[in-house]
Amino acid sequence: MTKYSIKVLKKARKFITSQPQDRQKQLFDAIKKLPNIGDITTMQGRSGTYRLRVGSYRVLFTKDDKILKVRVVDAGNRGDVYKG
Repeated sequence: MTKYSIKVLKKARKFITSQPQDRQKQLFDAIKKLPNIGDITTMQGRSGTYRLRVGSYRVLFTKDDKILKVRVVDAGNRGDVYKG
């Protein structure tokens, strides 16, 4: 399995770090496994964006297979994260 570098953008990091410790660990553990492992689907209407489901939370990310980079652009509660 190829190793991707992962960058968590400010908006996503702010949400994750506002959660309780155990939830933060769960979210960051799931993010470390991107982009190949987890409940991942392609977002409709957002070209090149993917959604990772972690319990009732969602992590939105993009990936660039040429340079092996994942950018976590947003994270939040189901429903709230899709607005905007």
